[in-house]
Amino acid sequence: MSSLKRFLKNEDGATAIEYGLIAALIGVAIITAVGLVGSGLNTTFNTISTKLSAAG
Repeated sequence: MSSLKRFLKNEDGATAIEYGLIAALIGVAIITAVGLVGSGLNTTFNTISTKLSAAG
């Protein structure tokens, strides 16, 4: 009976799941940010390349 009570009070699994969800959300945020920055950098480098080609 005491082991059942300890099992029901144990919150380690719930905490691990919460940390996993937080890590997943942070991962999604990082992937989104990198994608947006990457698109902006690509546009910037294409503009610079076009201007350098026109100047040369």
